[in-house]
Amino acid sequence: MIVPMKKVSLVVFEKERTSALEKLRDTGVVHLEKRGVVTEDLSRLMDQRNRAETALGMLSPYVDKKRKKSAPASAPAGRDGGEAVKNALALAEEQKSLQEQIAVWGRELSRLEKWGDFDPQGLAALAERGVRLVPYELSPAAYGALPPEREVILLSRDKTWVRFLVKDGELEGESPFALPEKSARAITADVSRAKERLAAIDAGLAALAEDRAAIAGMLKGLAERIDFEAARADMETLDDAGERTVSWLTGFVPREDLGVLKRVSAENGWALLADDPGEEDNVPTKLKNNGFVSLINPLTEFLEVLPGYREVDISLFFLCFFVVFFGMIFGDAGYGALLLLAGFFAFIKTAKKGVPGVVKLLLLLGLSNFAWGVLTCSWFGMDTALVPAALKRLSLPLISSASDLDPKLVQQNLMIFCFSLALLQLSIGHVLAMIHSKSLKALGDLGSIAMLAGMYCIILNLIASNDARQIPLFEPAIPVFAGGFVFSFVFSNYEGSVGRSILEILKNIISVILGIANVFSDIMSYIRLWAVGLAGAAIASTVNAMAGPMLGHFLFFVFGVALLAFGHGLNLVLNALSVLVHGVRLNTLEFSGHVGLTWAGFAYKPFAKQAAR
Repeated sequence: MIVPMKKVSLVVFEKERTSALEKLRDTGVVHLEKRGVVTEDLSRLMDQRNRAETALGMLSPYVDKKRKKSAPASAPAGRDGGEAVKNALALAEEQKSLQEQIAVWGRELSRLEKWGDFDPQGLAALAERGVRLVPYELSPAAYGALPPEREVILLSRDKTWVRFLVKDGELEGESPFALPEKSARAITADVSRAKERLAAIDAGLAALAEDRAAIAGMLKGLAERIDFEAARADMETLDDAGERTVSWLTGFVPREDLGVLKRVSAENGWALLADDPGEEDNVPTKLKNNGFVSLINPLTEFLEVLPGYREVDISLFFLCFFVVFFGMIFGDAGYGALLLLAGFFAFIKTAKKGVPGVVKLLLLLGLSNFAWGVLTCSWFGMDTALVPAALKRLSLPLISSASDLDPKLVQQNLMIFCFSLALLQLSIGHVLAMIHSKSLKALGDLGSIAMLAGMYCIILNLIASNDARQIPLFEPAIPVFAGGFVFSFVFSNYEGSVGRSILEILKNIISVILGIANVFSDIMSYIRLWAVGLAGAAIASTVNAMAGPMLGHFLFFVFGVALLAFGHGLNLVLNALSVLVHGVRLNTLEFSGHVGLTWAGFAYKPFAKQAAR
């Protein structure tokens, strides 16, 4: 359920601006409306935060993994996060500079490698004595074309280059070899010293990694100060140049918390105005659901999707259908048992501190997977001939791989179930839209439901019918679909007048025609639940077929077990990705599209201390 909001405006005396914000932050119920004003103090704080985040991320690789679990949750006494950030960034800057210099020296050494170890200062000393030698590096052909009267000293040659010194002047049309500032031996010594310094820097950064908790504490404090300074900067001021100069801010408060804000305003003498948000207001979304529906929160938070304030909260239906989709895509009781075991283990480990929502969701999804696998008689992809009779009896014959029914009929039943899920979920979407619209637009959604029902019958006749069973639903589907189209055509864009609604539709007649195809494609999309589950079962069966012969030989037994573990583990990962791609898509795209949900919301984040959020 989306919590109703009130838009509030608070007016305080300018001289009480800072203290008022501190008290408002302690109240922790107002989501401030941000204007994005940037002050010098705010820029400085944000720069400090960026530097601290950079230092914290840079020190992460230096954390001893063996001690990571026992790392202190808070900064030890005497640790200075600011000093640690300063030192870490300085060392990092020096480290980067040295690494770049070593790279330059490396290229220089590679360039000088064929010249041997000579000191360029020696050539300079000879030049001062009147003997000028100029180094060159030319191709063998260019070297052979030199005039015979030119005196040269050959140093080395290979198939590609000839290295030599020219006495008394440069060669016309050729560029001399660029001499280094130091000899190769001196550069090598510099590289060695730089690497020693890098090792020392590494040790210094490793030591500073002990201060990560102090830096994290500093970041938390900076976040609060940034929030406070941003709120202070966003406050508008009526400049009266006197004692009665006032400042004000606006924001949003859950209607249920408005009484708290009224009480605090009365205690501090603030002027408070509260009203319903206007149509143009960008209102944050706060969801309030029961414990069961809130199980979907870990997934929606991971996906970063949230309904807009004026949209419909579909959390309950999202959860229910996602659980079904998960079970069908994984589709194996063996995998479900593994997920349940993992969930129970995590539940026991976290029971004392409070079980996270993600663990509860894992248990629910594991149960769904296990139940669907039992009904379809799928156990780690085993051939049904190897499945114990007791497990076969638990399955549902209509959809079970161990059924005595014609396999084509079983597949047909699974397809019909997928299309029926589509009709049910998409129709629920339009029912929710009807409840939310509270106008004659609801008749348009009613027409869309009729179109879905008609298209459902057409798809069953065209797709699900086969030699095992014919589904003669084509004829009754046509009038149902046509009637639904008329209602949808007339009322989908209803704005107080049927004529205006029809005119608006005619302006977008191409979209209307494409909408018919969308109804077909949206229902057909649900066939992916059967197809992806079938692909996962095929992979599991292939892994078993490959590993099976190995298990009968003592020497290859270990390899067979390793292949089973790897193959089924990979299949679990692929199934999880399939759930994110297909199971989530059906909820956030097909279902949401029929509800009219765009997921355009942003979270309600009250102005409060970090620990209180």
